[in-house]
Amino acid sequence: MRTTRSVPARPVLITALALATAGSLLLAPGAAGADPRPVTREGSAVDDRAAQAPASATRRALTADVTTGTTTRAYPRRLLLSPDPRNPADTSLKLGLTPYHAIAPKLNALQRLGDRVSVEVTGRSAGGHRLYLVTVTAPETLRQARAQERMRELIRDAPAAAATSREIKRAYKTPVFVNNNIHGNEWEGTDASLKTIERLATAKDAKTRDLLAHSRLYFNITANPDGRIAGTRANANGFDLNRDFVTASQPETRAMRQIELGTQPAVLLDLHGYVNGTLIEPTTPPHGENYEYDLFLKNTYANALGMESAVNALGYTPAKDGVEAAQIPFRDQEEGWDDWPPIFTPQYAAFHGTVAAHTVEIPLAVNNEEYDDLPVTELRRRSAINTAVAGAAIRATLTHVREHRGTLITDQIEVFRRGATGAAQVPVSPETVPGVPGIGPEDVYTTRFPRAYVIPPGGASTQRSGPAAARLVDHLIANDVRVTRATRPFRLAGRTYPGGSYVVDMHQPKRGMANVLLADGRDISGTVSVMYDISGWSLGRLWGATVERVPSGSLRGAPLRAIGEAAPVARVPAHGDLSLPLTDPREIAALNSLLRQGVPVRRAADGGVVVPASARRAARTAARDHDVSFTATRQTGTAPLHRLRIAAAVTPGELFALREMDFDVTPVSTAVLNAGFDWSGTDVLFVSAGLEHAALTAPARRALDTFLDGHGLVGRGATGADLNAATGRLAVKPVEGNADANGVVKVTNTGGITRDAPDHGFVYAPLWFTDPGPGVRVEQSYATGNPLVSGHWRPLRDGTGGPAAAAGQASVVSGGNTVLFGTEPLFRDHPKGEFPQVARALFTVAHSASVKESG
Repeated sequence: MRTTRSVPARPVLITALALATAGSLLLAPGAAGADPRPVTREGSAVDDRAAQAPASATRRALTADVTTGTTTRAYPRRLLLSPDPRNPADTSLKLGLTPYHAIAPKLNALQRLGDRVSVEVTGRSAGGHRLYLVTVTAPETLRQARAQERMRELIRDAPAAAATSREIKRAYKTPVFVNNNIHGNEWEGTDASLKTIERLATAKDAKTRDLLAHSRLYFNITANPDGRIAGTRANANGFDLNRDFVTASQPETRAMRQIELGTQPAVLLDLHGYVNGTLIEPTTPPHGENYEYDLFLKNTYANALGMESAVNALGYTPAKDGVEAAQIPFRDQEEGWDDWPPIFTPQYAAFHGTVAAHTVEIPLAVNNEEYDDLPVTELRRRSAINTAVAGAAIRATLTHVREHRGTLITDQIEVFRRGATGAAQVPVSPETVPGVPGIGPEDVYTTRFPRAYVIPPGGASTQRSGPAAARLVDHLIANDVRVTRATRPFRLAGRTYPGGSYVVDMHQPKRGMANVLLADGRDISGTVSVMYDISGWSLGRLWGATVERVPSGSLRGAPLRAIGEAAPVARVPAHGDLSLPLTDPREIAALNSLLRQGVPVRRAADGGVVVPASARRAARTAARDHDVSFTATRQTGTAPLHRLRIAAAVTPGELFALREMDFDVTPVSTAVLNAGFDWSGTDVLFVSAGLEHAALTAPARRALDTFLDGHGLVGRGATGADLNAATGRLAVKPVEGNADANGVVKVTNTGGITRDAPDHGFVYAPLWFTDPGPGVRVEQSYATGNPLVSGHWRPLRDGTGGPAAAAGQASVVSGGNTVLFGTEPLFRDHPKGEFPQVARALFTVAHSASVKESG
């Protein structure tokens, strides 16, 4: 299953209802039956301001409240889209599907069909393409639209009152979200949605009128236009968007998150491919322990049965069409397609009140080798079937919503009620979830929520990193978690916390979202034999901030004030030389910005850097842009630093993280080096993927070896260790653990590169080092005992490769101008608190090489 399934991703925070571009008003085109309301002409491109902005601007963009009455508008909301240039290279064309450049004209035409279709631009992809949200609903006046927003907020913020509201039962429109094409080379959901929208725009039957009078249907037309055009799973940054929801590093992910938070869907479909027969969630164990799984399973299974029936009713057969009967993993499989991590669209949605959420894998493969090798006629036959299957899933879901909207909204209210009151979760059983067959103890996953989490403020002796704390607080708020701040010192559960501390009260509607981000998680290695993707992800352990879990106690009378963003960290003393710690990626970015300007920065004995008083103005700019704090120092510093030029054979996530820290990076690979790479502008090589010494041509190998004779190497994982061995640098023996293992691990830091690093790291296919030779320093080791805190890490069948074998062994080693990592400190741009280890390694090996060269 791990090799066949494509998994969904999760959405973003600003309400899509407020993101249409501004522009001049035009009279609506006069199609038959068209609504004569004004149409907004698309103005300048909507950009993703949070993507590249300084930390302070990013914070404002991520926490902006766009659900207020000032942004509520009536329906339909017309937006006249400017066309995109025709692109004959769009991979959709070969399949007979809608190319990206045809989507804007199609949406313009759909808006002209009547008064039910609205189009908005929710942002731009990493590659600069517009992201389109279509809303289909019966027309609403401004007053009616405001009433819908008020009821939506009542459901979330006052669920007890919402549960008894006659207005909600009578007039609230059930929100439904259909997400398409999050994996770019799984195309057909887009076309199925366009066909559905066209049918709904003009249908006159009573069932359609009833559906649209009592529902808002939201269609994210293509979540990944970069991949749709290029025929790739990932976006233009190389990210699988369906793995990015915990981190939200990509603009497309943030746009989806905003749609989810702004629309609060009760039902969600995420359309994928390709698994034959069609795979329809709910999934196999383990099940996410932080959401209300009894409500999720009840509604998701009921809708899955309807989709299964609709798909099978299309009449496709294995013999005639190559199409197997649809399957529901919860019912039909043992394990391998779980819903444990919140990185997939449906699982992330569950934390925002979605009670029926599905990944749907349509059946016939048309991507990868099939795309390259099959005849066009066969590809188009398969795509037509896939489009029909996706359309059947959508139609069945809309039928389910029309027939069960009362139950769906009642259960969504109950999700928020349990969170707000601190009520216990309800374990699934045949009694608590009637009508779902085969429920057993293997399906029971619950957790014990703490009373609160406390994040001490920057500057407090108990806070490891002020920038990390601020970033974590802003990320919580961006995910609609309520955070308060203490106006003065207070006591909780027998302990005194300083004023300025951030408090996450776990009696809140989205307690599951708070806990899934902050909690350690669980070691589930003994629960199932295989997991679909990552099994541990804790921001409380991996993002670099000190987070205190408070199991019990009372917040009554605590001096807490609700906040919309973290307090700024930026500070620069008025006099003297300045010290900047290097314990957070924002501090690394600030350092690199100073080096870019030619500021004479020197290493400090405490692991940070010294900036001269003469550069105070530049320091102030860096502090403001990156939200970091400088302190006064009497240190003179040691070796000077210079801006590094890095050649990197790394994963897309690592490349993105390096650039996030403002390093000057040039991607390389075996092919790039074989084509003749000019090493003269490079200071250090970072290798973790895509570079094999044995596959290099003789000239490329000589050039690489010559470069490494006088320059630094940072290696990560098996690929980095192999290059180290091939070039005869560090005398260590790399040992590969179970390649399927991943999670949060406890580590012991003993070296300068890991100085002040968190005592937890992340592993994915873990590696460790034994038999260190002369000159090899152990910078970090896996903790003794069982180093795995949360995740899935089993020994191999022969008993090797497990956490017991890694316990106490070196996870990071260094020597001369080489550093090797057995952990994954930059994984998918996620473990932010680990980033500085890589930055320090790069500066260390570059400095060692320059000292060696000058010596």
